[in-house]
Amino acid sequence: MTKRPAQSAAAAPGSTYPGSVTSAASAQAEPASGLQVQFVGSGDAFGSGGRFQTCIGLTAGGRRVLVDCGASSLIAMKRLGLALNSVEAVLVTHLHGDHYGGLPFFILESQLYTKRTAPLLIGGPPGTPERLTEAMEALFRGSATAQRRFEIRHVEWQPLARTEIGPARVTPFPVVHGSGAPPFALRVELGGRTVTYSGDTEWAPSLPDAARDADLFICECLQFDRPVKGHLDYGTLRAHAAELRPKRLLLTHLGPDMLARRSEVAWETSEDGLVLEL
Repeated sequence: MTKRPAQSAAAAPGSTYPGSVTSAASAQAEPASGLQVQFVGSGDAFGSGGRFQTCIGLTAGGRRVLVDCGASSLIAMKRLGLALNSVEAVLVTHLHGDHYGGLPFFILESQLYTKRTAPLLIGGPPGTPERLTEAMEALFRGSATAQRRFEIRHVEWQPLARTEIGPARVTPFPVVHGSGAPPFALRVELGGRTVTYSGDTEWAPSLPDAARDADLFICECLQFDRPVKGHLDYGTLRAHAAELRPKRLLLTHLGPDMLARRSEVAWETSEDGLVLEL
């Protein structure tokens, strides 16, 4: 089922924990079964088409995680009426600002306005705790060491290591995208469904295994037919389509050329606010 967008009006930033992390954070109670996928933000790094940067909400049984949290994600969440305190975990594919740059704003909003008390779980590439501290200090001096009512718990991805974080099980697959830390495609199991997100990457040998038999494979596709280092294009995806074999494939992170040629694309494409029920 597809729903088109509807809009409504004393620590450093966390500690690193090996292995599994869970939380009892409260969440909005929908959907009761299955998995809801919502594209909070579906754009590329530069807001092509007026879109918000990458942020994908996954909700099952009243429990919610975000996959990526780009710099514009707090604004996008407020436009959609999504409660920050409903988010138990943020799963980060790689350390570029359009994928994790919203975390400083998310953390400060949670501290100052939503009065969060439940732990916030952040899964990301090795080095995420340090990069988040640097980002917070660059944007809001002193914010990384400010006292807060809630704990931030970090899990650092290890290639192909299936990890529990909040309500989700996540398997990171190495991909190819320079970001100062290892980038990953994330295969997320939640609510009896499996969603894989490619993150940003050029064609990588890991993608077929990451996507295989997923209920939904969300794949970045920046360009239509012009390969760009570190990113996928529609021509390359068509050439490798037979290798992927998900149950459903949807393209996101579309650049200007892809947006202009959406009518020529055989697969579904994302837009801000799009909701899928799996």
